[in-house]
Amino acid sequence: MKTLRRVRELREALEPLGGIGLVPTMGAFHDGHLSLFRAARTECETVVASLFLNPAQFAPEDLERYPRDEERDAALAQEAGVDFLFVPPVEELYPPGYGTWVEVDAGSVLEGAHRPGHFRGVATICLKLFNIVRPDRAYFGRKDAQQAALMGTLVRDLNLQLSLRVLPTVRDPDGLALSSRNRHLSSAERKAALTLPRALAAGALAETRGADAPTATRGVLAAEPLLEPDYVEVATFDGRRLLVAAVRVGKTRLIDNIPLEGEPA
Repeated sequence: MKTLRRVRELREALEPLGGIGLVPTMGAFHDGHLSLFRAARTECETVVASLFLNPAQFAPEDLERYPRDEERDAALAQEAGVDFLFVPPVEELYPPGYGTWVEVDAGSVLEGAHRPGHFRGVATICLKLFNIVRPDRAYFGRKDAQQAALMGTLVRDLNLQLSLRVLPTVRDPDGLALSSRNRHLSSAERKAALTLPRALAAGALAETRGADAPTATRGVLAAEPLLEPDYVEVATFDGRRLLVAAVRVGKTRLIDNIPLEGEPA
């Protein structure tokens, strides 16, 4: 595996190659990231992973807290079969005078409503990476369902020549969706965080019995005093109905979703 930090270097390395799969990441790899790397390795001739903590999609305090360990990430990426790890400094992608942004409609609901500017930053950096790498396929996780749907809209609206692969959420054995932010949780907070997937499951079950899924989910969440919900809603992304939620556990914010009856997991 080669670690490259400049756009020019990456473009030169990829120019003679084909069948390129791209996995955009912000680092702090876990088994969810590794599942994307392995899928790309199986389906593509060349696998590129980007490791870029994008300041445009974070509030300053969240950016500061995000875990960083490039050496560990590089070892995991190599073990999973990544060919090129692209680790650009901020000024490589946002040079002085940078002023071009991708505005998206998704910025006003759910994650967009609770994180102003977040999806503008996500759409902008992903478009830049798509233009730099020019992949045949790009890989995302279903846990970030709204982001994955946004990528589909970006590809469609801007006539990008690539296909998207959205893979299932990877969970710990106890049901908690894997997230780089999970490492911030204390033992008590992690125990409390398990209420989130249980509440979503209860909401999905309630709908099969004719009850309101968000109301049932909120009822379960309310029984855990360490959780502070941001939202619980039914949303349709790419034609799939999902029960989606975001909660705060101490200083850590977690998101998760579950398909409603009749939808594939």
